[in-house]
Amino acid sequence: MRKPSVVGVLVLGIAVAMPGWALDAGRASTGAPTFYATIRELQQQMASGKLDSQQLVRDFIRRVDQLDQAGPRVNSVIALNPDALSIAKQRDAGHAAHPHAALWGIPVLLKANIDTGDKMPTTAGSLALLGAPAPRDATVAAKLRAAGAVILGKANLSEWANFRSTRATSGWSARGGLTRNPYVLDRSACGSSSGSAAAVAAGFVTVAIGTETNGSVICPSAANGVVGIKPTVGLVSRAGIVPISSTQDTAGPIARDVRDAAIVLTALAGSDPRDPATKYADAHATDYTKFLDPNALKGKRIGVVRELAGNNPDVDRLLTESIKVLRAHGATVVDHVRIPHLHEYGKAESTVLRYQFKHDIDAYLATRKGLAVHSLADLITFDKAHAAEEMPWFGQELFTDAEAKGPLTDKTYTDALRKLQTLAGPEGIDAAMHSQHLDVLMAPAQDPSWRIDLANGDAGSASAYGPAAVAGYPSITVPAGFVHALPVGMLFFGGKWSEPTLIGVAYAYEQATHALRHPRFLTTLPAPKGIDPHTQKSSASAQPVKPPPSGG
Repeated sequence: MRKPSVVGVLVLGIAVAMPGWALDAGRASTGAPTFYATIRELQQQMASGKLDSQQLVRDFIRRVDQLDQAGPRVNSVIALNPDALSIAKQRDAGHAAHPHAALWGIPVLLKANIDTGDKMPTTAGSLALLGAPAPRDATVAAKLRAAGAVILGKANLSEWANFRSTRATSGWSARGGLTRNPYVLDRSACGSSSGSAAAVAAGFVTVAIGTETNGSVICPSAANGVVGIKPTVGLVSRAGIVPISSTQDTAGPIARDVRDAAIVLTALAGSDPRDPATKYADAHATDYTKFLDPNALKGKRIGVVRELAGNNPDVDRLLTESIKVLRAHGATVVDHVRIPHLHEYGKAESTVLRYQFKHDIDAYLATRKGLAVHSLADLITFDKAHAAEEMPWFGQELFTDAEAKGPLTDKTYTDALRKLQTLAGPEGIDAAMHSQHLDVLMAPAQDPSWRIDLANGDAGSASAYGPAAVAGYPSITVPAGFVHALPVGMLFFGGKWSEPTLIGVAYAYEQATHALRHPRFLTTLPAPKGIDPHTQKSSASAQPVKPPPSGG
C-alpha cells in the first residue's frame, strides 16, 4: 500500500503532521460540498439539478472506501447496501412528485442491530446472527423508506449494544472490528452507536440511526462532535431492533446539526402496533422542525446539574461559557441544581436490565427463524465455541448473569423495576424541575473521549446521560467545543414528551455557538506547543538567566 503523503496542518493553533488524505474532507468528487452538507442543502442541489440521489450515494460509497475501509480506517460501516444505487435511482425518478419530502433521496445508515428485510444481515455485531437476513424491516427502517430515504448500509457498533461484558471496549464487535474516533483515531468513538456517530462526523453519510439503553446515542454523538437525540421511550418504535430493555431502549437520530436530527425524528416518531410502548406516541409525535427557533432560549429556565459533571477544568470552562451564552440569549440559568436519588438506583438498573434482556432477546430470536441460535443460552454456547473470534478481548459475564435470572414475575425484578420507575423520573428529574420551576436541565454530556485500550476495556469517565436514560425521558447533545482536539457535547434533558422544548433550546444554543468542527483524522492527540510528545516535558532548551541591566 502506498504511504500517504504528510503535510503540516494548523489544528487549534497547533502545527500537526497529518496524512494527506485528511485534506480532502468535505468535498465530493463532483466538486460540490456534499459530504458535510445538510439535508436542506442537499435537497436544494437536487431540486436545481446539480445533484441527484444516485450521485450522492456513489460519492458516499467512494468516501467510505477511501477513508473508512482504507486511509485512516475509521471502520464505522459494517455493511453497504447492495441495493442502494437502485433505490437511489427510484428516488430520483420520483423526486418531482415529492417536492416537500425532506428525506427523499437522502442516504441514511442504520445501526447494525436494526432489522432490514433485504440482503443485509442484522447481526448486532455478533457472528452468531450471521445467516438468513431478518424477514422484515424494523419499523424505523420501514418509516425511513416510506419517507423516501435511501438506506446506505449498516453501521458498526459495540457488540450486542455493549451488553455482553462489563470489560467491553466501545465500538468493537466480532463482526465489524473496532470503530475509531475520526477526530483522534486512537480515542474511543464511544458506544454502542459508535459507527453511526463516527460515520456522520466523518462525512460518510448525511444522517444515521442509533439506539440507546443508557448513553448509547448520547455518548457516541458527544464523543464524535455531532448531534444526537435520545427520545422519550415510547415515541419511536423498537419493533425489529435487537433488544436489551423494554423500559429503556429507544432508537434515535444522529446528525451534524439539530435541524437534520429534528427532520429524522419527525419521520421516526409515532405509534406502532408492533410495539405496545408506543401506544401514546401519536398524541405527541409532530413535525419537530416547527420548534427550530433561534430565540427559543428567551424566557426559559434552565437548571445546571454540576453533580453530573466531572472534574476536568477544561470541560468546566466550556460549561461556564455555555451558561454565559444561555443568559446572553434570554434564559434564566439556575446553577447547582440537584436531582434527588441520583446515586440510589444503579444496582436496581443492573438487575432490571439482566432480567429484561433474558426475556426480550429470546423473544427477538424467535423472529429470526433462519438462525442457528434461538435463545440466550444458545448465544452463550456459540460464544464459547467461537471464543477466538468472539471473545479475544473480553468475555460474556453479562450474558451468563442474565441467563441465571428467573421470569419477569420474580419479586426481585418487580421491586427493582418499581424503584427505578419511581426514583429516576417522578422523584428524580421531575422533582428537581418542579422545585425550581425549570423547563430544561443541562450538564456536559461527558468528559472528552478516552484512549482506546482493548486489553482493559473502556476507561471510566464522567457522564450526564444516565438519569434521563433510566427514567425513559428525552435528551439531546449538541457540540459545545473542544478540549484540545477532542469534541465535548452539552446535554439538555427534561421530562417525558419534552422533545419540542429540548429541540428548541438545543437549536438556539447551536445557533449561538456554532461549535461544530469537522474531523481531521489525527493519528493521536497532539502535544501542547513546546512539549515533547514522547516525554511530555518542555522541549525548549535551557537558557542561562541573564542578570538585569545595571541600576535596575
